[in-house]
Amino acid sequence: MKDTQTSRLSADDWDEVNFPRPSESDFDRVLEATLTRRGFLSGALAFGSAAAVMGPGLLASSLARADDHAKTSRFPFKAIDIQTDGTIHVPEGYQWKVMTSWGDPLFSDADGYEIAEGGALENSDRVFGENTDGMESFVYRGHQLLVINHEYTNNDINLPAAQEGVPANADDVLKLQNLQGLSVVEIAESDNGWAIVKDSPFNRRITHNSPMKIAGPAAGHELMKTTADASGTESLGTMNNCGSGKTPWGTYLTCEENFNGYFGSTVAEQAPESEQVAAGYSRYGIGAEGWGYDYHKWDERFDTSKNPNEPHRVGWVVELDPSNPEAVPVKHTGLGRFKHENAECVLAPDGRVVVYMGDDERGEYLYRFVSNGTYSAGGSTEGLLDEGTLFVAKFNDDQTGEWLALTPESTGMELAELLIFARQASSAVGATTMDRPEWISVNPNAIEAYCCLTNNKNRGVKPNEGGDDTSTNGPNPRDSNNYGQIVRWRPHNDDHASQSFDWDLYVMAGNPGVYNNEYAGSENITAGNLFNSPDGMSFDSNGLLWIQTDGDDSNEEEYAGMGNNQMLVGDPVTGEIARFLTGPNGSEVTGLTWSADRRTMFVGIQHPGGNFPEGGSLPRSSIVAVKRDDNGLIG
Repeated sequence: MKDTQTSRLSADDWDEVNFPRPSESDFDRVLEATLTRRGFLSGALAFGSAAAVMGPGLLASSLARADDHAKTSRFPFKAIDIQTDGTIHVPEGYQWKVMTSWGDPLFSDADGYEIAEGGALENSDRVFGENTDGMESFVYRGHQLLVINHEYTNNDINLPAAQEGVPANADDVLKLQNLQGLSVVEIAESDNGWAIVKDSPFNRRITHNSPMKIAGPAAGHELMKTTADASGTESLGTMNNCGSGKTPWGTYLTCEENFNGYFGSTVAEQAPESEQVAAGYSRYGIGAEGWGYDYHKWDERFDTSKNPNEPHRVGWVVELDPSNPEAVPVKHTGLGRFKHENAECVLAPDGRVVVYMGDDERGEYLYRFVSNGTYSAGGSTEGLLDEGTLFVAKFNDDQTGEWLALTPESTGMELAELLIFARQASSAVGATTMDRPEWISVNPNAIEAYCCLTNNKNRGVKPNEGGDDTSTNGPNPRDSNNYGQIVRWRPHNDDHASQSFDWDLYVMAGNPGVYNNEYAGSENITAGNLFNSPDGMSFDSNGLLWIQTDGDDSNEEEYAGMGNNQMLVGDPVTGEIARFLTGPNGSEVTGLTWSADRRTMFVGIQHPGGNFPEGGSLPRSSIVAVKRDDNGLIG
């Protein structure tokens, strides 16, 4: 069976196999601009950042903050050691319990998922989906609601074993489509812990076939029209839902990431007629074979030889109202089309809505949307995620930065086209190529934002698909970066809508036990908190930064001492980082939210190895509830 996303080949690696980027054969520059480990922080953990390269005023203020906090840790737990086993570990004084797992029924008339047979088609859209990712919690009229993304399926355990993960007919494809998308569930806590409220009127599944509205400047454009939707304003399904977000008005934002792998062509030699579309296929990694889902062989919506515009209708941020089971989700084209990780919403001082977003691919970009209109509680939200300006970040080596507006004037592209092909638009304005910008989180107690730059083995090796330079730069200072870092920026004038900002690096992951150079990481990386590939990230109400990882868990060679993927917590003031949770071997720890009373933390465990949860015949992605033994506040 060919490599697919359902094997160990990652989405990025699949793109590279099928769309090899040109190499720079004359690349011989060394990492002269990279800071040494000792110079990176110079002990100034007050800022938790690259203090040695900050301006003197900013450094002085951060050092002053350090004096106030250096003696007392704000972490209400004792950090735990790494683990390499098949279960979850949390600190002493805390406990965890599985709340729900892939295949659990949401309705009493749906049978529990039968692993041995790969599950019944008729139950596939009435059970909790597979491979959880981003999630958010809501309270509506006393009901506690969760919305959870289901990023992808492991085909080999969802289809009959004899098929080795290859769909044999349209029903197999429909089953896979049903197990992905979103789950909206009501949950409640009893003496037995948290559980889904079966048959709640709020429970619903959003799948690859659920009706969607298309809104914003690209709605109705020729590039959005298909045979089934001549208007270009209605589509079906949301897919490869990765990170999430929450609007100030209480709706859920789900982000479409690696959508390209669901498409293929039954006429492999046939290229799209339009040169613009063909260039978009290349930049976004859309090929003839797909990732092994084989949708295009059984559902012509995904056959690009018949529907070349269909891929343009995914890759967006989608808004869902969890309180209204009848509400049709909306794809907001004003937020741009790329491989979205999450969507972090914050209000500017004047009430404009600011949405930060990352494009999770090596050498792509960090974005921001600023609305034209303003939000007021109870007022209309119409157009707030559609009417505005999309910006892309440019980071300067002097620790300043600016947001470059993506407009017809700056890019030479029509507005709808620059949103559909946001990557090409960003290349046109000279934005800074980044090391896979993933989750972004805004500090609730300070005017600053953070972004996980997960890793980038191609940094300093070859350009991105657009031919953009990917040599080292300020926030991406290491060639062949397998560890990742977290960049932080503070908008000027304490305004997230400001055109400029100052930036630093909160942490550079690394391994000081193996290296004595920039790959050792920053000063706040020690033998006690090693990790690689920061991915998910969220602030709690106390202003502590929770960091989740999705990296190499071999615990060998350059990853020795890192153990399984994990969740750590960081203090933005002191730079301190401590390990709080370790996941089962083989899993990604992803998705984090809290109960309304802040006494429970919900954490996602995606694609675990072994037989997690214990007692199962196959591993199942799950949502676990973490609490303090004394039922105290946990965030």
